[in-house]
Amino acid sequence: MNRPLHRLGLRATLATASLILVAQTAWALQPFKVQDIRVEGLQRVEPGTIFASLPLRIGDDYTDEKGSAAIRALFALGLFKDVKLEAQGNVLVVVVEERPTIAEVEFAGIKEFDKDQLAKAMREVGVVEGRAFDKALADRAEQELKRQYINKSLYGAEVVTTVTPIERNRVNLTFTVTEGEPARIKDISVVGNTAFSESTLTNLFDLDTGGWLSWYTKSDRYSRAKLNADLETLRSYYLARGYMDFRIDSTQVAISPDKQSISIIVNITEGPRYAVSGVTLAGNYLDREDEFKSLVTIKPGEPYNADQVSATTKAFTDHFGSFGYAFARVEAVPEVDHENNRVQLELRAEPSRRAYVRRIRVEGNNRTRDEVVRREFRQYEASWYDGDKIKLSRDRVDRLGFFTEVNVETQEVPGSPDQLDLVVHVVEKPTGMIQLGAGFSSAEKLSLSFGIKQENVFGSGNQLGIDVNTGKYNRTVVFSTTDPYFTRDGISRTFDVYYRTQRPYQYQGGDYQLVTAGTSVRFGVPFSEVDTVYFGGGVEQTKIKSGTNIPAAYLAYADQYGSSSLAVPLTIGWSRDDRDSALAPNSGRYQRLSAEVSVAGDARYAKAGYQYQQYVPLTKQFTLAFNGEIGYGKGLGGRPFPVFKNYYSGGLGSVRGFDQGTLGPRDVTGAVLGGTKKLTFNTEFMGPFPGAGNDRTLRWYTFLDVGNVYGDSEPWSLSELRASVGVGISWISPLGPLRLAFGHPVRKFAGDKIQRLQFQIGTSF
Repeated sequence: MNRPLHRLGLRATLATASLILVAQTAWALQPFKVQDIRVEGLQRVEPGTIFASLPLRIGDDYTDEKGSAAIRALFALGLFKDVKLEAQGNVLVVVVEERPTIAEVEFAGIKEFDKDQLAKAMREVGVVEGRAFDKALADRAEQELKRQYINKSLYGAEVVTTVTPIERNRVNLTFTVTEGEPARIKDISVVGNTAFSESTLTNLFDLDTGGWLSWYTKSDRYSRAKLNADLETLRSYYLARGYMDFRIDSTQVAISPDKQSISIIVNITEGPRYAVSGVTLAGNYLDREDEFKSLVTIKPGEPYNADQVSATTKAFTDHFGSFGYAFARVEAVPEVDHENNRVQLELRAEPSRRAYVRRIRVEGNNRTRDEVVRREFRQYEASWYDGDKIKLSRDRVDRLGFFTEVNVETQEVPGSPDQLDLVVHVVEKPTGMIQLGAGFSSAEKLSLSFGIKQENVFGSGNQLGIDVNTGKYNRTVVFSTTDPYFTRDGISRTFDVYYRTQRPYQYQGGDYQLVTAGTSVRFGVPFSEVDTVYFGGGVEQTKIKSGTNIPAAYLAYADQYGSSSLAVPLTIGWSRDDRDSALAPNSGRYQRLSAEVSVAGDARYAKAGYQYQQYVPLTKQFTLAFNGEIGYGKGLGGRPFPVFKNYYSGGLGSVRGFDQGTLGPRDVTGAVLGGTKKLTFNTEFMGPFPGAGNDRTLRWYTFLDVGNVYGDSEPWSLSELRASVGVGISWISPLGPLRLAFGHPVRKFAGDKIQRLQFQIGTSF
């Protein structure tokens, strides 16, 4: 006999309190055995999700307590805005009303952020297409958006969420943002300082009250992370000058009622200044005390310097690491004499145990292949840990130029106290580079050069480049490709194919041309971590195409040796590069020695050159750089040095302030002949650009350039050197390093052509 149809009347709301109230106030039913369970109201949710969450199964006895538990379990899924249970005979009917799902998320009024960046932030708080939507989710999304804007000092940003229902129980979300103006730092104060002026201390901060370049540096926008970094800089400044008891008592950040200006007050206590009375070693130094003592940079009698203490303990740890002791502990224990303001330091060392590297993992290389990073490593898997090799490996990976950050982290292997893993964290950067150059002169007016280089083709580490010069009188097309690991031993191979048309004596006009086409192959053999030897060969043909106003020097060479000259140049060279960066070096040196000899063909000659660069960091902000180049060419086999192989000087890359390639010997018409000998010296003093704070991507520099070229019959003469001084701007732009220079010749001769303003992207010096 069928039972009468009953409704349980169990309804629920989102709040847990309401669920409890419903459970308590629901009328009681006679328990019944559940013979079947039916679900109604589903649109997108699978029935299995319901059945898996219900605490009731077919064959169970239904009670009001189990009914309340079922409702709570279904609401906990977050998929339904209403749930009720009904009984039809012995059939339990679960009636649900699904929440709408998010179909699309849009942003309006966004200027400060990239939309993809905000979409990622929304995904992290659960706002993603296909997810169930409710008001609480929208509130979280609004709060996250406001937090993102607060991090950009946009405290007045307002967010309005628009929910638009569409078919199939879906909604579109639109977040409309009124960004407003960013809050600017109005004042930064340091209270409690007596040893140093407030301006000295605030100049240490990356945060400031703004300047005329604040639109670029954004240094006047408050950020808690930046403030914390500045406070650590302040702390380090005092600790490096003997103030061991220095502390930051409090930091007060106040924002104006209109949310447009911020004031920062830093309260400090300096304490007395301490001097180092002595340094002693304690612990196990592997019977190498003398070696470790030579690494101590702490100087007794001078003020306590936390930087020196940190550098010494790190040097000790690294030195232990070179013997395989990866877990060595070195601690500087101070014994402070407060009465006399002196401190005795004891360096305690415990080498612990030797370890070897089990595995090396590479992380963050979404595009670059693992092998490109691994082949630069000199620390190998299953080998004893060597701190020096790990540092060298990190530097080699960094010098690839493919990454903005390279960090190596050591991780202990659980259960294996003598093993560890190395994790190489890299942050990739775009490795394509566009090179642009321009010059202004009375002859060519505006000349342009253009180049595209991809230094990491398809993540393989190979290089591919095309250079084009579109000058009116000098045009070049060069195609080159380099495989840095042509062999497993690290021998590189470079192919070049080039085509050039030139008019070296361009100022005379005319339609003559010098056309050179050729190809070459070069190999680079690494002899040490910083030394590479290059050798190669090629074939090139140079044609002198006669025309109006062709210089007599070209006609004379063509009459004697023919208008077409074939050369088979063999090249050999050596380079040593230990700069800290190939893109924007701050320390280290670069040397290059090259020679070229044509042993066959119509043109027989030899060329040799040497270049030396040195970068000296004067302080954290200022750098002194030197560059010197010398070149020499000579004809072989009784033939003169080919005129089309002459050196040229003047302009970018040599002596700025003079027109490009116009220095040196001239003929009777005033045309520049170039020379067989070249001499160039450059000096630069670089510092932070005014208004850019400590931003190292934008710097100014002053320069002194000296140089000239000499003919085959002319001696090296210092009295013939040209010189210029000037100022410039160096900017690490998204397209590469840009350098703008304004030069003023201070040593010039009659007939010299001046070119004061020059700029180029993708070059140094």
